Amino acid sequence: MSTWAPLRSPVYRALWIAQLVSNLGTWMQTVGAQWILVEEPNAAALVAFVQTALALPVMLLSIPSGVLADLVDRRRLLIGAQAGMALAALTLTVFTATGHTTPAVLLALLFLLGCGQALTAPAWQAIQPELVPRDQITSAAALGSMSINIGRAVGPAIAGVIVSVAGPTVVFGFNTLSFIGIVAVLLVSKWPTKERTLPSERPLAALQAGTRFIRAAPAIRRVLFRAILFIAPASAVWSLLPVIAHSRLGLSSDGYGLLLGALGLGAVCGALGLSRLRVLFTPTQRLALAATLFGLGAVATALVPSVPVVVVLLVGAGLAWLLAMSTLNSTMQLLLPAWVRARGLSVYMLVFMGGQAIGSLLWGLVAGAYGAVTALLIAAALLACCAVSTLWWPIRHNVEDIDLSPAAFWPEPQLVVEPEPEDGPVLVMRGYDVPPERVAEFTTAMALVGRSRQRTGAMEWRLYRDVGTIDRFVEAFVVRSWAEHMHQHQVRLTARDQEIEQTVADFAAGPQTVAHLVAVEPG
Repeated sequence: MSTWAPLRSPVYRALWIAQLVSNLGTWMQTVGAQWILVEEPNAAALVAFVQTALALPVMLLSIPSGVLADLVDRRRLLIGAQAGMALAALTLTVFTATGHTTPAVLLALLFLLGCGQALTAPAWQAIQPELVPRDQITSAAALGSMSINIGRAVGPAIAGVIVSVAGPTVVFGFNTLSFIGIVAVLLVSKWPTKERTLPSERPLAALQAGTRFIRAAPAIRRVLFRAILFIAPASAVWSLLPVIAHSRLGLSSDGYGLLLGALGLGAVCGALGLSRLRVLFTPTQRLALAATLFGLGAVATALVPSVPVVVVLLVGAGLAWLLAMSTLNSTMQLLLPAWVRARGLSVYMLVFMGGQAIGSLLWGLVAGAYGAVTALLIAAALLACCAVSTLWWPIRHNVEDIDLSPAAFWPEPQLVVEPEPEDGPVLVMRGYDVPPERVAEFTTAMALVGRSRQRTGAMEWRLYRDVGTIDRFVEAFVVRSWAEHMHQHQVRLTARDQEIEQTVADFAAGPQTVAHLVAVEPG
């Protein structure tokens, strides 16, 4: 599958172009904000606060934003959030043009823009599987990573020229227009929307359901684990590259821009060659290759005195970054069913942003104590360990073959009394008749059934043996409320869950043995 295949979709193509322009605007805005602060007292601390003001909201709000993106119409959420960001960027532009942008005002407006980014990111990631076919998700993830890296590499260089010629006001104005462009594209673009047949989940209950899903999904937990193993050491290169460029390589700001450009060029090359790499390597092998290449880039940055050699190896590091990010991101998207996709991706984003932020802080402390070269060599050693660890902790390879389309295959419960939506907890029990010679086969299959129940909403799940009846087993699980159990029936089950349940269908004692017990308060 070609990397460019998702761009054949008119809606995805328009949104990708708008997002690319917005990424450029975001990085240009960062340069403009830092330029305003360089002549202030305590400039070093204030300039560092620019990144904090933009990144802190993402770490604080990504999980609530993921919940919200699963509960409301994602297109409307994106339109509202992008319009709010356009208003904040316009305010910053006007204040700067009129000379009213104090450090406090600047950081406050940047914090609001960071809140907008935190609000939109999970929804933006979650809509991709709605816009492109399932076999193009990996390519879409690569294009998204390429857009971010192009913005990171090109945006600061463009902003540096504009700020020197016309001042930061023009940069802030461009960022405002980039948000307005996304709003315009979202307003004219249409994609299928699903009508809700059940009341929307409560926010707290939705958060708990998302947490239970991830807890009961080993494949997703493995992706998050591998993301931490890669991002934590890789963040050393991003955080210490300015120090190396200035202190060891003797480069000016233009030279630092060249090194960033090498990383961006590598990301573009990685996106162009991704289809070939997908044929040659499994997802786990791609992660190992990415850790190796990025480790080589860290070693070169630390030890090689030749700028051209460093640039070449940083191109490889940029390719490695895109390869790792596209593999992890697409695997997460392919492992998440639609009803919980934004919540799962928000956890991934929290791991990604937290790994970068905390990693950068720790590498800064290590560099302060032992030097930037030592810190980069330690990071390279950890990346080597990350590559080797794929032998013991691989990620799932057949994610594109997993059918996560909705499948409401449970029969509706036969009720004499209709519970209220918030009645509960609900205890569901189902009986199975298992011959002695098939007990081991049955219990092994029921382990997967138990995970399926927990992913779709069960707070507790147990398998019991009825010692009063020969060959009888009883499955029991507890769901928070009757409304959540109805979501389990009608929304959360997938074709994969149906396949898992088919493995024990022969043992089921019949639909009459399924009991629904709703808790009541005594008295």
